[in-house]
Amino acid sequence: MSGPNTTETNGGGRTAALVEKDRRYLWHPFTQMQAWMGTEEPVVIERGEGHWLIDTEGRRYLDGVSSLWCNIHGHRVEAIDRAVSEQLKRIAHSTMLGLASVPSIELAEKLVSVAPAGLTRVFYSDAGATAVEAAIKIAFQYQRQTGNPSRTRFAALSLAYHGDTVGSVSVGGIEPMHGMFDPLRFETVRLPAPYCYRCPLGMSPDTCKLACADRAVALLEEHAATLAALIIEPLVMGAAGMIIQPPGYLKLVAYACRRLGILFIADEVATGFGRTGTMFACTQEGVRPDLLCAAKGITGGYLPLAATLATEAVFAAFFGNPRGREGLFARPYLHRQPARMRRGDREPRFARGVHRRSPGEGRGARRAPRPADRAA
Repeated sequence: MSGPNTTETNGGGRTAALVEKDRRYLWHPFTQMQAWMGTEEPVVIERGEGHWLIDTEGRRYLDGVSSLWCNIHGHRVEAIDRAVSEQLKRIAHSTMLGLASVPSIELAEKLVSVAPAGLTRVFYSDAGATAVEAAIKIAFQYQRQTGNPSRTRFAALSLAYHGDTVGSVSVGGIEPMHGMFDPLRFETVRLPAPYCYRCPLGMSPDTCKLACADRAVALLEEHAATLAALIIEPLVMGAAGMIIQPPGYLKLVAYACRRLGILFIADEVATGFGRTGTMFACTQEGVRPDLLCAAKGITGGYLPLAATLATEAVFAAFFGNPRGREGLFARPYLHRQPARMRRGDREPRFARGVHRRSPGEGRGARRAPRPADRAA
């Protein structure tokens, strides 16, 4: 969508040259490259200002998808530009394998302060998919190290999307994206999506009384002895088509996991950092996950960064003999972390509004029933 003003540039031949090189060298994600190589010239973005993207011809486009849900504050935000520049004057990267770093410590403290209650530990990686991979491996290893070696499987929703690495594809449930990789995927227990508009149970949201939650709980109970964890996108299933979960669903499923000893993984890669009205979506139903995956908005779209947050109980299960290997986790990730961008003392405007919202406020007047109410 073009904005009210168009910046004049000497694009022309330069744009054509860039398009030719793009088509010669690049492989775009989720793009049918045969169509991309067609006659229609693609838009080549050169810079951004606020909420606008500007192409090599000077045309402006509203960044309506927030650069795929990453950009929260806008492009070229002065405070963030300055923070990145100041950090680069100190150091760009140092390993976290055997070393600590100032920005990683400060950011971890801040993440814990805004995360759902009970999450106390931060494990860094570089993308939403790697945050999910870390959570899957943590859950698997946690169960083995706490005397539950038979709990090796995972539960996930139909139509779920959690990333494109092998583990995240295994728990994903969008067949056009994931079906081809079935030989690589590990088996999951698939729960019906809480899709009220096209209910997989053939029911109406006005009369079903959260039948999708009842079915999910029944499946969790049936497979509890072998389940390490359930992973779920809280409140909104993004890639599935912005499916909004009915109020009360998340709380009931999370409560079942707690009762059955199944770890609850909240994939807040898309919903985190104010996207649903609270800093993290799961707080709107009072859910306290065992593990939480965050990425995208964590740097406002500036840098590739992700975090997997864990409770102290999960973290404690990885303590072990310093000379042994049983307490170590995911060493391949630990040497990849760049020095972190530190946010200044000034809080972004969106965060001030988010903090004022109480749990449940963003979900309207309907309140999730307590387990006792449901049992009655």
